[in-house]
Amino acid sequence: MIRKASIMYVYKDQYEEYKLRHDELWPEMEQELKAHGAHNYSIFLDEESGQLFAYVEIEDEERWNQMAFTDICQKWWAYMEPLMETNLDKSPLTKELKNVFYLA
Repeated sequence: MIRKASIMYVYKDQYEEYKLRHDELWPEMEQELKAHGAHNYSIFLDEESGQLFAYVEIEDEERWNQMAFTDICQKWWAYMEPLMETNLDKSPLTKELKNVFYLA
């Protein structure tokens, strides 16, 4: 399993809506994430800064990267765009983190 972590940013006035939308994650989005090898996906919020910490375990990097090109992912990004900092293609502005320690 490949462990990935990243940081994203949600607008401070959108915390509740961001959580609500994830609490009501579309079944087809969940299915597509799993189909692309996602396991143990968590997102944590630092309420002081609006910073989100995302952690996911994936089976294969190439398979995971293909998720971005699915119709449901594109639809999700458009749905979430008003709540968070995004790139021009509506994908979340994301900073990948380097793993420096792991204790199994």
